[in-house]
Amino acid sequence: MRILLTNDDGIYAPGLRALRRELMKIGDVSVVAPATEQSAAGHSITLLTPLLVQEVFDDTERIGWAVEGRPADCVKLALQEILPQKPDLIVSGLNAGSNAGINVIYSGTVAAAIEGAFYKVTSIATSLEYTKAQPLDFATASKLARQVVEQIIAHKPTEGSLFNVNIPALERGPVRGVKVVPQNVSPYVEHFDRRTDPRGRVYFWALPELHGPEPHPDTDATLLDEGWITVTPLQFDLTHRRRLEEMAGWRWDSPEA
Repeated sequence: MRILLTNDDGIYAPGLRALRRELMKIGDVSVVAPATEQSAAGHSITLLTPLLVQEVFDDTERIGWAVEGRPADCVKLALQEILPQKPDLIVSGLNAGSNAGINVIYSGTVAAAIEGAFYKVTSIATSLEYTKAQPLDFATASKLARQVVEQIIAHKPTEGSLFNVNIPALERGPVRGVKVVPQNVSPYVEHFDRRTDPRGRVYFWALPELHGPEPHPDTDATLLDEGWITVTPLQFDLTHRRRLEEMAGWRWDSPEA
């Protein structure tokens, strides 16, 4: 099996290195990842600056390719320019921090997987929740993620299938199992520190503390908090189908210039 591994924490991130070691147990792994951290980059791509690409080595072992761009850029370049063959699977991660609930929209980790699904490759985003400062146990989390990936591909999902996997914070104890659940779409509430610079201009720092979304039973954020690995099938078609059917019956007057 040919596997493309990418992330949004950067090619030097310990989560990517740990997941690479696990995925090498099930296939031939190629790494194409951002040269620097791109957390919360969402599905942005680079248009107005060149995408510099450089091989990365650990001693004499080639790890992969570092791209001066976004996670979605990495997948585009990997599939169109860098890899000699189309991969059978794309895995993004292992991200430091969960990507559950509405955070899926902001996540560069998930965006990379979505980009892979655009190209009709089964793609899986993987993230590790944490409740304490690093270092995190990426080795154990990657082992868990690899086993979930194996179970997903064992079911032979259709080309372009897209999945979001979250591993619960390991410091809370052993995981309870795996749950297939929808997103919790309640918003997180951010807080900002208001400051004034020496020239009297107001600026804000986004604070790391977030108020979590409203708990909804049997959704990813809630089950993750209860110690379950969550798996959520995603899609990138944003069309509101029911509204589309409703609007088909609207009468439209042709606008005049």
